[in-house]
Amino acid sequence: MKITIIGAAGQIPSYLIPMLQKQTDAQLTLFARQATQRLLGFSNPCVRIIDGDATKANDVKMAITDADVVFMDFDGPEAIKNVITVMDQLAKKRLIVAGLLGVFDEVAGAFGKWNNSMIGSGYRPHKQAVTALENSDLDYTYLRMTWLYNQDGNTRYEIQKKGQPLIGAQVTRQAISQYVIDLIQDPKLGIREANAVVEPNTNFAKPSFY
Repeated sequence: MKITIIGAAGQIPSYLIPMLQKQTDAQLTLFARQATQRLLGFSNPCVRIIDGDATKANDVKMAITDADVVFMDFDGPEAIKNVITVMDQLAKKRLIVAGLLGVFDEVAGAFGKWNNSMIGSGYRPHKQAVTALENSDLDYTYLRMTWLYNQDGNTRYEIQKKGQPLIGAQVTRQAISQYVIDLIQDPKLGIREANAVVEPNTNFAKPSFY
């Protein structure tokens, strides 16, 4: 399998890349601005590193031409729309996007109030991104990630479907990475879904690290 990671210099890919290398035999393409400088530590015969801008069609086309799965570590609407267009041109289908909780105004209770006070008017571009995905014909999964932190060995997550109140104040980047791998390994999992990803038993008024 061939996997392209767009935004590969981000924090989630710093865990996802080595976990993919440990759990799969996938060939990876790591795509980011100044990737050849920032990602040299991941260089090996099964890894291709490409400098590029996700808002530029030719750059994205170079990165995903051979890809079976594309993972985006961010959901900027301009980049999302460009990736959708290029994937359509290349007849690619599977796209996994790391996004934001609250895009459906689904965060409930005291945590919802705290979350809104922290994000404020910042939802708009994320809502544009998920709308573009829903209007596409791609086999997308949009991850409505709750508040992120790092904890080695903690890959616990649970999924909450669209239409449910989002309950769960935090989740590790390691758990997000494991969910992405689970999606990649099961081609029927999460298709055309915008799933909340939370750590079980974290129904807090705010994340424990705040």
